[in-house]
Amino acid sequence: MKDRPGGQGTPQKIVGAPAQNLCVYIFVGQEEDGTFSVLESAGRRSVDLAGLAELERAHRPRWVFASVERLYPELVRGGLRVSRCHDLSLAEGLLLGHEGRGGPRGLPAALARANGQEPPPDEPTHADAQPALFETRGSGLPPGVAEVDAAKIVLAEQERRVRATEHPERLRLLIAAESASALVAAEMTHDGLPWRPDIHDELLTEILGPRVPAGQRPKTLIELAARITEVFGGKPVNPDSPASIARAFSREGISISSARAHVLRQIDHPAVPLLIEYRELSRLYSANGWTWLDEWVHDGRFRPAWVVGGVVSGRWASQGGGALQIPKTLRVCVRADPGWKLVVADAAQLEPRILTALSGDRRLAEVSASTDLYARLAEAMFPVVDEKSRGRAKIAMLSAMYGGTAGEASSLLALLRQRFPDAVSYVERAAQAGERGERVRSRLGRTSPAPSEAWRALTGAAEDDGRARQASRNWGRFTRNFVVQASAADFTAVLLATLRSRLPARAQLVFFQHDEVIVHAPDDLAGEVPALIESSVAETSALMFGASCPVHFPMHTAVVDTYADAK
Repeated sequence: MKDRPGGQGTPQKIVGAPAQNLCVYIFVGQEEDGTFSVLESAGRRSVDLAGLAELERAHRPRWVFASVERLYPELVRGGLRVSRCHDLSLAEGLLLGHEGRGGPRGLPAALARANGQEPPPDEPTHADAQPALFETRGSGLPPGVAEVDAAKIVLAEQERRVRATEHPERLRLLIAAESASALVAAEMTHDGLPWRPDIHDELLTEILGPRVPAGQRPKTLIELAARITEVFGGKPVNPDSPASIARAFSREGISISSARAHVLRQIDHPAVPLLIEYRELSRLYSANGWTWLDEWVHDGRFRPAWVVGGVVSGRWASQGGGALQIPKTLRVCVRADPGWKLVVADAAQLEPRILTALSGDRRLAEVSASTDLYARLAEAMFPVVDEKSRGRAKIAMLSAMYGGTAGEASSLLALLRQRFPDAVSYVERAAQAGERGERVRSRLGRTSPAPSEAWRALTGAAEDDGRARQASRNWGRFTRNFVVQASAADFTAVLLATLRSRLPARAQLVFFQHDEVIVHAPDDLAGEVPALIESSVAETSALMFGASCPVHFPMHTAVVDTYADAK
């Protein structure tokens, strides 16, 4: 299997090269006339899109973008895909977090910071602000400062800051992987997830009834609302209003703390299943109904707006389209093109395995050898295993990672601590650091934010009260989970980078959420993709935790015609 044209070759190249090596780094900025200004070993010159493509073919350099999100979509629309890059904006954000600072991270701000000046605010960079290809825009830089020259200064300063950290090789890997993730996000938006709008429309009509004008309830919701009113004695109830639902139950002599589904399920009343069904269908209608279909699916593709590292833990977010929450009901709409397949892969219990690798808990590493970690964990925890044991083992592990104490969680966590003290101690130390107001880091150096001044004022007060203790515990739960979830985000970023470098040119990464990826590939290549995913996972594990890491990171992989068939 050959690398995709312009690919990275050996995955180790993700780590990067010294900033001063201009044969590897090529700085790019867009000029007012629509050409691109680059700086390489031959000096500075202006080139068009074809010139950039020739540089990519000839040198396979590491491109330096002020922001991949701002410029790269234009290059992809013009037919150019680069193999690797350094995103100055993403790097600046990671470095600021690592240093315990905040503030704008765009090129003008980073340049001002490098020069010891007050940084200006960032301009919006979301997809709605993207101009057409070659449309000019202001750089926001001081007069007379070219974007390419500013990029050179900022890159050198960022490399100096990376070298000053405790583990520069880890942070350098994180920046490279995060930058590659930005390339992936732009390419996924351009290629799109195959989506059948005709099947989506038929499904909505079958479930909700014929399409109605926006703002009106479809037939099924009208009928459910009428049935809900009927079981409450005929007095009108608005199922979209929590207050109306609470009043309806109150008339029945039932007091509810909220109208949330988990509260309603505890009530023995004929309205409960109707309310829950109404809520689920109403959510489908509002979040993924006909209006969503018109807005987000075009030419047989769903193209959401991804935000790399949009969540504080490093997870991706979406600025539109709800890409991270595709309902199972609609997965039947995601279908490969004729002559193509979908290769769907998701990591099995990724976060517990990440905790195992972080903590170096050898006994838990033995448990991770099983594909079903929770089933094997139950065998290691309980003398007698029954049908409930796996669920109880899962509660214990989630309690360790999230700080749960409700119900039997506390006793199960105590048992987990006895069996696997190294793993539990790792997250408990992170929780204790958070309770003291300290910051914690992921494996590669992604850093938690500091608590607010209001939090410090409350927890630092002389009198010891319940509010202060609760605030301290809450922040401790955040940092407890951060070290695991952020390290999982590190892992998936490196995985995306390695997988992108291994895929052949005709295969497309078209979807990613947390610990799941979808590759759209021609029939003749699809059968080879699972092995590429497996080798990418192995390389990711070695890059993050060392070649001798004993933790097993299995991926459930399926080659299917329809996303719904992968689960």
